[in-house]
Amino acid sequence: MHSLNISIILNIFTSNFYLMNTFFEFLSNISWWMWIIIVLLIIAFRDVFLQKKHTISHNFPIIGHIRYLFESIGPEIRQYFVANNREELPFNRIERGWIYASAKKENNYEGFGTDRDIYAHQHIFVNNAMMPFKIDSNHPNALDKSFLPCAKVMGLHNKRKKPYRPASIINVSAMSFGSLSAKAVESLNKGVKISHAYHNTGEGGLSPYHCNGGDVVFHFGTGYFGVRDDDGNFSMDKLVHLVEKNPYVKAIEIKLSQGAKPGKGGVLPAAKITKEISEIRHVPVGKDVLSPPNHSAFSNVTEMMEFIEEIADKTGLPVGIKAAIGKLEQWEELAQIMVKTGKGPDFITVDGGEGGTGAAPPSFADHVSLPWVYGFSDLYKLFQRHQLTDRIVFIGSGKLGFPAKAAMAFAMGVDCINVAREAMMSIGCIQAQVCHTNRCPSGVATQSKWLQSGINIPLKSERLAQYFKTFRKELIEITHAAGYEHPCQFKMKDIDVNVDDHNLSEELNRTYMYEKTVVPFSGVADLKSCEYLGGKH
Repeated sequence: MHSLNISIILNIFTSNFYLMNTFFEFLSNISWWMWIIIVLLIIAFRDVFLQKKHTISHNFPIIGHIRYLFESIGPEIRQYFVANNREELPFNRIERGWIYASAKKENNYEGFGTDRDIYAHQHIFVNNAMMPFKIDSNHPNALDKSFLPCAKVMGLHNKRKKPYRPASIINVSAMSFGSLSAKAVESLNKGVKISHAYHNTGEGGLSPYHCNGGDVVFHFGTGYFGVRDDDGNFSMDKLVHLVEKNPYVKAIEIKLSQGAKPGKGGVLPAAKITKEISEIRHVPVGKDVLSPPNHSAFSNVTEMMEFIEEIADKTGLPVGIKAAIGKLEQWEELAQIMVKTGKGPDFITVDGGEGGTGAAPPSFADHVSLPWVYGFSDLYKLFQRHQLTDRIVFIGSGKLGFPAKAAMAFAMGVDCINVAREAMMSIGCIQAQVCHTNRCPSGVATQSKWLQSGINIPLKSERLAQYFKTFRKELIEITHAAGYEHPCQFKMKDIDVNVDDHNLSEELNRTYMYEKTVVPFSGVADLKSCEYLGGKH
């Protein structure tokens, strides 16, 4: 009986082996085009009978996938093959090319005239002087063609213990470690050290990658990451400890809102939260991290003022606020309190409602809060009416990382500009617009170790520094062409802008209906010798 069972098993195995061998022989004889047909038939069967999500691929099996393929690569096709040099948004090919060439110290000139439509709406014209400003051989800009510090000092009016004058009028805007990769943040920080600029941390806390010698503005929002207690509330003790431990932290910025999604709060997906990010932000691993719309440390303007003064008193540093601009009633209240008390924020960063590095629903990015030029002009006029503009360092943030746009911003009243996306492009960002997916192909906005591995930190930090130096050099040249020594001297009437569809050009003071307050300025040489100058030259 036992031998009979073995015989049956052997017969079954032999017959199955024969069938399998015959099957594999059949497969080996199938030509490649037959394989393609088989694969397509399997896909068609799956499209029609197994999947229920996509009507197009159900109704048009196989062919429907081609539509999804072209849809997925549409942005790349338009970016590289379809759109002309001036067409794309948020940054067109000419703008990106200028940043890349400037960062690499390559020729960033154009030949044979501009291809820009200079009669288009919002086109900027800088009114040059008959005789440019002349510098002698001992002038700081004769010795360093990119030396351009801020003309104002943060915290001087409010008598902060550690006032700060930024050594560069262009600096890195708020971008968090977590949103950006470790190598990107380290490249930016080492780059600002080389170029004597400052690096805003963003609201993700102070990471080791921010601590490479560059000046730092510590920024926090409603999540209080890096300075929060176990319940997610703001901890003054943690902030004081952070400032004492890290002397390169030169100022503190409280985020009220940002241009991408003002009043919405934010989310860092669980997929981006590594153990390291968890420790820096003091948040759990494996859970989405939410930044609520509102602060818990204050609930009205009066409480916010008290909060600012308490932080300044405990840390000794200048304290400012960042916001995208919409309604002005609470700003009016802030101005009135500042007049009454003689206190207030040392600087205000105005973000453009066009959105930036933060991912946001289109309904927010497209419609909520004002674009930078409208928001800033409204706010500046409000503070000017209360005679407060001399007490505040105004920082502009919103696609201002180009010399002509910066000249316009200075004419409107800014004292510094912050750049985010422009800084990202200087270290390799290709405007793939997938920052929110953790699949950034350049390694800049992802936590993927593999994608980050392509970032050469010494090279990228030099490129950020070179972009800043080239930017300052060209802005200085534009300033001298207009007859001035420093951009702070620009007046509204020095800039014209096309304001309507009939190609009418108006000076800024007639367009936005105010005159900029004169900034006290005695010469670039005096700025160089200032004791408050950060990023020492």
